[in-house]
Amino acid sequence: MPDKSIFETLNNVDVSNKVKEKGGLTYLSWSSAWAEVKKKYPEATYKIIPQTDESGNTRFWHDDGKTGWVEVCVTIEDISHTEVLAIMDFKNKSIPAENITSVDANKSLKRCLVKALAMHGLGLYIYEGEDLPEEASKLLDLQNEVAELAKKKSSLSDKAKDESITCCKEAEKEANPDVDDELITGKIANINDVTILENLKKRLLKVRK
Repeated sequence: MPDKSIFETLNNVDVSNKVKEKGGLTYLSWSSAWAEVKKKYPEATYKIIPQTDESGNTRFWHDDGKTGWVEVCVTIEDISHTEVLAIMDFKNKSIPAENITSVDANKSLKRCLVKALAMHGLGLYIYEGEDLPEEASKLLDLQNEVAELAKKKSSLSDKAKDESITCCKEAEKEANPDVDDELITGKIANINDVTILENLKKRLLKVRK
């Protein structure tokens, strides 16, 4: 019997006793979330995606002159998920760009980390009713659908298998342009862009025996 996927493993972790309520929102503390992930996947990492100005200076939050946001990418084994979160005040309202402090941004970073971990499966149910579960559910459903389609097409013939693998590799590279070519294997789970997955599905449907 095959090992469980990363998503299945983390989605089965019970974090109900670590969930808290604050400001009308249900949340999981970043330290608890990170601890649970590291127990299962000690090599897991996360990185903060900074904003770089024209002079090359970086800052760990972004703004468009009106409001601000943070971006965090979590990588577990060979799967990465990036999440974006607005920088908000205690009323959960976006803070005007000129009023954002490093403290505000840091608080949002920790919440963003937890959401990125949820994309990997940990405590995903917490975000029911928010935008994340719908997007995550659509992405995961599409990943599974495309993976099954690729498997089906690959079974038709050697020619169809080669064509399917090529399509999947090209799609994975498109979704992860910074990844070295030798690390591109055509793994559907590494494609976290719905548009790219939908285009890959169309290409696979055209594969013939």
